[in-house]
Amino acid sequence: MVKMIVGVEGMACGMCESHINSAIRNAFRVDSVSSSRSKKETDIIADEPLDENQVRKVIDNTGYQMTSFQVEPYEKKKGFFARLFG
Repeated sequence: MVKMIVGVEGMACGMCESHINSAIRNAFRVDSVSSSRSKKETDIIADEPLDENQVRKVIDNTGYQMTSFQVEPYEKKKGFFARLFG
């Protein structure tokens, strides 16, 4: 799994965050996506890295601007019972 940290300029409220999240979910197969207007970034978790140009296109089409794209390995956190018994 990988985590993509995408810099996004122009988010001003919770609806802006939701708009970005929905656009990413509708365009790609992802495990999770969350946006933060205060950090000016969107975190995407997926099995494989997404194409940077396609992500830029999706975000640009929402009216926001992608400013950076970083990919790093991601390991799912174990749940409570998995930590106890796993």
